[in-house]
Amino acid sequence: MQTADSEAAGKIKFATTDTFLKELRKRVDNMFATTNRRKRDCLQMYIKSFVILGWALASYLLLITWASNWWQASLLAMSLGASLACIGFAIQHDGSHGAFSKFKWVNRIMSLTLDMIGGSSYMWQRSHNTVHHTFTNITDHDGDIDLGVLGRLSPHQRPLRIHWWQHLYLWFFYGLIVFKWQFFDDFRSAVDGKVGRYKIARPRGWDIVVLLGGKLVFFTLAFAVPLILGHSILWVLLFYALATFVQGILLSIVFQLAHCVEDAEFPLPQNDSTMESAWAVHQVETTVNFATRNPLVTWFTGSLNFQIEHHLFPKICHINYPAIAKIVSQTCQEFGITYNSHDTCWSALSSHYRWLKQMGRPTEAVV
Repeated sequence: MQTADSEAAGKIKFATTDTFLKELRKRVDNMFATTNRRKRDCLQMYIKSFVILGWALASYLLLITWASNWWQASLLAMSLGASLACIGFAIQHDGSHGAFSKFKWVNRIMSLTLDMIGGSSYMWQRSHNTVHHTFTNITDHDGDIDLGVLGRLSPHQRPLRIHWWQHLYLWFFYGLIVFKWQFFDDFRSAVDGKVGRYKIARPRGWDIVVLLGGKLVFFTLAFAVPLILGHSILWVLLFYALATFVQGILLSIVFQLAHCVEDAEFPLPQNDSTMESAWAVHQVETTVNFATRNPLVTWFTGSLNFQIEHHLFPKICHINYPAIAKIVSQTCQEFGITYNSHDTCWSALSSHYRWLKQMGRPTEAVV
């Protein structure tokens, strides 16, 4: 079972008997032992990373040196935003989880691609790896489902009248999430020493150098370089905003389709702060897969459309999730655990839309 390294990690406990996870791990380990698959250091993953980084580099260079009119720049900015989201889904995500390689230094380098695109690998590992992966969809603990007054994603959150329209306006605000990370969230967490309600160790020494150095590199690439090349500040800001908005939309929606849809559960701890389910069962119950038969979606999202498998095996390279999914689905069926999956992206998007509308219109909304 995963545990958090924050002060609140011990406040919620999962059922200790987890025969489902033991059996599942045994079957997955047997699959790797009897096939040519590798849990990490997959050749496909190295090739894929090279392609994604090449895509991002080509989009950036063409945008700042070749685009000569607004529509060329717009297409390249959107391509750049999509490639940066793909870096986040595939490269930094596996690196941050230690799923890219058996060598820590390789994982570290891959996780630093997040700093290169304006985020903080230090903060991500604490907010995502530690908090979200431990307390998935638990209200007031999983910060990824807390949008403050802006939105209501959990039935246990306080409803406001503004949420009546959230199924319409939240899509726009999804696009702003990366701006918030780049300019506010990482700095606030570093100063406050908190991620959501959880205290974390403030970055020190090399970690603070990487955090600030990464921001400096990103802002230099995003603003200083195109300005030095003679582009007007208005156009630089405009196409930065477009690329970042596209990146934010893609990152946000992939998360929402996995956790904030009709079939996902939002369980609460009992009075003694104990969850009714074991940790692995909890991960399956609070997570929904989508478009698992679409190879393009699987490639682009870093197999995060196999979100159930990712939550159960975050330290295994995402290249393996489609193969693991067959084992997980069968084991869930044998243990009487519901394994939810939407057939297409559209069905998942529709479910998220309906969930937003349902959460925005409870029987008693308050001002």
